[in-house]
Amino acid sequence: MHASRFRLGVRFWYALSVGRLPRIGAPVHHSPRDTARALEYADAVAEVDTMIAGLPLPAKVRLLTAATTWRVHEDPTIGLGPIVVSDGPAGVRGEVWDEREPSLSLPSGTCLASTWDEHAARRYGEILAAEARQRGVHVVLGPTINLHRSPLGGRSFEAFSEDPLLTARMGVGYVQGLQSGGVAASPKHFVGNDSETERFTVDARIDERALRELYLAPFETVVKEGGAWTIMSAYNGVNGATMTEHPMLRSVLKEEWDFDGLVISDWGAVRSVVASATAAQDIVFPGPTSPWSEGLQQAVESGAVAEADIDEKVRRLLVLAARVGVLGSHPAPWADQSESAPGPEDRDLRDLAIAGMVLLRNEHHTLPLDGGNIGSLAVIGASADAPRIQGGGSATVMPHRVSSPLAVLRSRLPNARIHDSIGSPVTDGIVPFALRVVTDPETGLAGVRVRFLDERGAVVHSERRESCHLVWLGNAPAGAGVVEIDTIFTPDSTCRTELGFAVEGEAWLWLDGALHHHAAMVPDPEGLGAGLLSPRSSSAPIELAKGVPMRLRLRYRYPSGGEFFSGSLSVGLGTRTPADARDRMLADAVRAAASSDAAIVVVGTSEQVESEGRDRADLRLPGWQDDLVEAVAAVNQRTVVVVNSGAPVELPWADRVGAIIATWFPGQAAGDALADVLLGDSEPGGRLPVSWPAALASVPVHQVTPRDGVLDYAEGLHIGYRAWLQRGIRPLYTFGHGLGYTDWSIDTVTVADPRSGDGLHDDGACAVTVTNTGARRGSTVVQVYASRPDSGVERPRRWLVGFRRVTLDPGAQARIVIDLPARQFAHWDGQWTWESGTFDLEVGFSVMDVRRTASVSCAPDDECPAAETYGG
Repeated sequence: MHASRFRLGVRFWYALSVGRLPRIGAPVHHSPRDTARALEYADAVAEVDTMIAGLPLPAKVRLLTAATTWRVHEDPTIGLGPIVVSDGPAGVRGEVWDEREPSLSLPSGTCLASTWDEHAARRYGEILAAEARQRGVHVVLGPTINLHRSPLGGRSFEAFSEDPLLTARMGVGYVQGLQSGGVAASPKHFVGNDSETERFTVDARIDERALRELYLAPFETVVKEGGAWTIMSAYNGVNGATMTEHPMLRSVLKEEWDFDGLVISDWGAVRSVVASATAAQDIVFPGPTSPWSEGLQQAVESGAVAEADIDEKVRRLLVLAARVGVLGSHPAPWADQSESAPGPEDRDLRDLAIAGMVLLRNEHHTLPLDGGNIGSLAVIGASADAPRIQGGGSATVMPHRVSSPLAVLRSRLPNARIHDSIGSPVTDGIVPFALRVVTDPETGLAGVRVRFLDERGAVVHSERRESCHLVWLGNAPAGAGVVEIDTIFTPDSTCRTELGFAVEGEAWLWLDGALHHHAAMVPDPEGLGAGLLSPRSSSAPIELAKGVPMRLRLRYRYPSGGEFFSGSLSVGLGTRTPADARDRMLADAVRAAASSDAAIVVVGTSEQVESEGRDRADLRLPGWQDDLVEAVAAVNQRTVVVVNSGAPVELPWADRVGAIIATWFPGQAAGDALADVLLGDSEPGGRLPVSWPAALASVPVHQVTPRDGVLDYAEGLHIGYRAWLQRGIRPLYTFGHGLGYTDWSIDTVTVADPRSGDGLHDDGACAVTVTNTGARRGSTVVQVYASRPDSGVERPRRWLVGFRRVTLDPGAQARIVIDLPARQFAHWDGQWTWESGTFDLEVGFSVMDVRRTASVSCAPDDECPAAETYGG
């Protein structure tokens, strides 16, 4: 047992007060270009107040509602160019949702967080910045740094973790990487948007300690240390006030944390004039109409809103414009539109996916597979051919290409017999037609003909599209209310299936001139976002004959979209697996597995299961995928299950298969990355950023459904692994868990006094000696947890205070230093407060895999007035 005095020095806490938190791992250095940026920015900001003074009130108010769904108004009189924002956080879509303008698709937030590597997050941000510059985008709406309070959260795939420190560190890397390229980050959703049910109106009731120590903590770090240039305010309320009107926008974000950026509203989140304008909300999206565009000027003229508040908002907008290089004569030197984004073949995309893949189980060294000794391999599952690379909702991008695990394994194992089988559908809805089977009847080219019609049936707009899943977000042609899709469909197999569509509203489908199917699905006002981005399906049976073409025409009368989504619609056209196909599909998969040396079964979720706008009802895999795994494992002992989901799912067969890999949503390099891991060319580098339950019934915190509009965070500090520890129960796989292809030991742990002069960090640190005891090069994540069994205040049983990834050759040993930020030992009691006494440190490879212990003392005294002087 090692111990030292841990004193909270004034120097450290003064640094914290001005926004310089210590780093985990090696520092991220700033280049000479960073200095040039700062100078250029300061030069431009000096002119902002002069610009504002010359603007009349109508011009200032005009700037504070977006010009379109994605653009801020220009003002040539002050040299303000357009600021373009784009959905993120795992790609940069730009201003249109169009397969003809593809974007890079990066791994999901959960996959990135599984790297436990701030440098990987920074590289991720740099890739996004290059992509944004290429597309003329100045603000990327990400990262999502809400916490995984419940595994049922439908949007969890976007967010990083159930832990605030891990979330904060990944957020800092992402923000700094993105903004190093001159593109603003917009961390979201401030704050309490941790689930999707009733998200427009729900009031999250969160006690002050949990709010500060959990939910606000990542936002504080990305503001103070990450230097985020914008923050997005959420739809929901917290403790009685909706977030676009919440006092925290001013009192906490802008005053306490000294945030000097712009507060952007979530789309349609501003529903008032005076309350939101006086609460430090800065700009409203989307435009051109909003409550502010209609009433803000009058509110100022009547005295209900001070013009000084308007000036502050415009000042923040112009500061952002200066930072991204679209203000006056001071374009940012880094906003070089000639720089090209990494191409779709970029190795970085594959490496990021590999680093985030988590090997959950590997009995009897099932993995890696020896490609040279595999004579036959079964590759089973709909997601083996068409992997799910991203979750549903606004995070969706149209990728340049997607690498298929099945196709890549075929190419990597040319001498093996590959037996493929679908086994089970992944989605309960329709699967849009592939481009290869549809032809635009007007041009004869691949695709579909899309026509927008007005109320008289006249064509307003016509174009050929190269997808059967089409979305318009605020840019549907004006004057139309009906969309028609016309195509020649040529089946590539003979089968009995169901033909249908996915829409919100009323639609008709004609087959060779005869009405095949009609359905009217009334949009759910509360679930409008999910209905738009992941609409419901309707279908009817059909017999298909391979190579026999048929003419399809879909007519869809779409709803107006309402206040938030005017000019928005989505429509899908395709086929749906009949429920009575189960036995046939399972039998086919069993035959493939029984005749193969090994079986790879890829299971997962769909955008109907994991999507913005709706939470999950359960954690089960859709279709009969569980039955599929059971059946395959019964006939092949070397069964590897690949879980292609953005968040945990139930794995009732986990102890009956050889290996399990969680790929999350790995982005467009899915197939290449997975093949590298399966064949041992690369080691799966991920460690779980969330606890993985065996069943929903065992999850301590899973409530996402409000009661009378209120969602009570009654668990307080105890979410995620903290809740499992509090209840004294163990999930299927613990927070921080992950296996590799080598073995590790932690040999020594030493805690250093910040004033000891031994070269460790001023704020305190933990030196750990770690050895790769296995036979191949690999990586692991050393994790440090604190506990205080005799605490006088309520605390988690154990909580993360530091971590670091390390990579070593076989037999190699390294001494690594893990920072122990003093803040991680504080609790909120109206201000940040430190309890005197000893904290235990538990060092290991997961929250429940502790290998070494140490202790650290906290003794605020005359030398440390931190809690009183620098407590903010």
